[in-house]
Amino acid sequence: MVDDADPRRAPVATTVRRDVLTLPAAPLGPDNPLPPLRLPRGPQGPYRIDERTRRELPRDMARQLAYEPLRSVLPAPLRDGYGRTREPASFDTLVLENDRLRATVLPGLGGRVHSLLHKPAGRELLYRNPVFQPAAFALNGAWFAGGIEWNIGATGHTTLSCAPLHAAVVTAPDGGPMLRLWEWERLRDVPFQVDLWLPHDSDFLHVGVRIRNRHEKPVPVYWWSSAAVPEERRVLGPAAAAWRLDRTRCLTRVPVPEPHGAYAADYFYDVPDGERRWIAAVDADGHGLVQTSTDVLRGRKQFVWGTGEGGRRWQEWLTGPGAGGYAEIQAGLARTQLEHVRLDGDGEIAWLEAYGPLTLPDGAAGGDDRSAACPGARARLAEALPPEAVDAAYERWRPYADAEPGEVLATGSGWGALEVVRGGYELPGTPFAEATLGPEQEPWLELWRSGAVPEPDPGGAPGPTPVARHWRDMLETAPARPHAEYHLGVAQWHAGDRAQAVRSWERGLERAACRWPLLRCLAVADLETGHGERAADRYAEAFDDLGEHAGEHADADVVAALGREALEALLAVGRAEAARAVWERLDPRTRGRGRFRLLEARMLLAEGDRPGARRVFEDGFEVADLREGDETLSEVWAAAAPGEPLPSRYDFRMRPPT
Repeated sequence: MVDDADPRRAPVATTVRRDVLTLPAAPLGPDNPLPPLRLPRGPQGPYRIDERTRRELPRDMARQLAYEPLRSVLPAPLRDGYGRTREPASFDTLVLENDRLRATVLPGLGGRVHSLLHKPAGRELLYRNPVFQPAAFALNGAWFAGGIEWNIGATGHTTLSCAPLHAAVVTAPDGGPMLRLWEWERLRDVPFQVDLWLPHDSDFLHVGVRIRNRHEKPVPVYWWSSAAVPEERRVLGPAAAAWRLDRTRCLTRVPVPEPHGAYAADYFYDVPDGERRWIAAVDADGHGLVQTSTDVLRGRKQFVWGTGEGGRRWQEWLTGPGAGGYAEIQAGLARTQLEHVRLDGDGEIAWLEAYGPLTLPDGAAGGDDRSAACPGARARLAEALPPEAVDAAYERWRPYADAEPGEVLATGSGWGALEVVRGGYELPGTPFAEATLGPEQEPWLELWRSGAVPEPDPGGAPGPTPVARHWRDMLETAPARPHAEYHLGVAQWHAGDRAQAVRSWERGLERAACRWPLLRCLAVADLETGHGERAADRYAEAFDDLGEHAGEHADADVVAALGREALEALLAVGRAEAARAVWERLDPRTRGRGRFRLLEARMLLAEGDRPGARRVFEDGFEVADLREGDETLSEVWAAAAPGEPLPSRYDFRMRPPT
């Protein structure tokens, strides 16, 4: 372990302070105003596995893979309003520092640890992204690469990746300051907290995490802490085998290490029972980052982008040209990220993680021989932070997890305050103050107080829908006005009662003056049941109704979002003329966005204009919200230019061509 500090020098007291970070950044833009009734990843996404694979897995893993998978990302909004134009922007940061480490946290972006600097060596322990570039990797869209992220909710990157968290200073177990981050996670309807502190005598950032279930019934929970590291680092861990998940949707047990292939893959380490939980990434000289935890956080994972052109393109897409590539080392509650674990009613789950510098012993750093490197890493970790010290730090932290925050440093959403008002919950340590309630929560406070849903602004979208069981129950007894029927249908859809949701939307449609929100929901229901022609009809009618009802006062974001879905539905059934009619009514600025340029190429192909579709590609465009695993670019190019290789700027393929 590197230790350049003068032992005669008194330790510097830990501090927490505000600061500002300036980066080239693409603005997040507005959230999508339409409720995400369908899972963005779809059935072919990278976090679904082949059913034949499932039958060959250990029984407990297979059971947790089948436990409460998401049906949608409701009630979270889709975040797809960002672009690709980056300009210098300032981000509020919270800096936790002692004489050994400096941790820089982004409270407005999911509490991400942007940097972890080991001061004696002047060495950055993480991959620090030189830009802020959102991309469609989170469950609900916007996500960015780099640092340490806290993923809660369900399989994938959290819906809070680019959302603000509450933050405050709390007293740490050693009497110094501790930075607390907390929020209400809405996919599973649970509050959580992340406590970060730097003990005076430690090279390790300590992180205490707690998730609480304040409901009577069990809830499925998910957690993976993900640390980005430079990709050339060598990953070490306490396992000889791993479960390999690639983009062919196969989960296969393989030796560790396995030669990295051309395509991206996840390696979930099969850590034997009784082994210490840890994972490290070191450079050619044996220096790097190590993460360890109490045993509750049982899983460990390595993610690599692969050596192929698609993986290299994704790296550049997320970090900028010449920024260097990254890999990820991760730790989670289950063996793989495909699983959810059960948290009983009125229960909680908590653990402690630690992140710090690691240097391998002489002779253990070079080459690919794990027989020296892994025992060397384990021994050095045991010297610097014995497992019993981690357990003792956890026990010291537990009473402080309930400590009331002091100075408030950042404010998250008002959704936790809404749930506390409704449920009367007592949540020591994580207050959700009524002062944080905002315009999005006002209609639901009114429903709770009066039993009725207020009518919306006629020129905009209906607004977000809370979908938890208690809100659904209130909607079922509210006056059956069209707006209430719309929200009730969304909540029923989320609960899996698809037939009743359709009936609610149909009842609302009978008396609605503004019909497009209900028509759009019914169109999505048609798509889910394979009625593409009827869905196209309803989308066309919804788009017409939006224009007639709102006219020039229609919200531009609503027009763009509904227009995009209408175009996709019409093109899916070959109705090029109707798609062209929608296209012509979109604002030129909307038509110039990358996603719409791709739709234009598809529309030209449907009209029989292959050269025109090819010219769209030759003119150049970027689909800012391209999703991991989305192969639309390569498919449309193949139709526009048969037999010609896909230009590298459009090559994001995550698996071999088929």
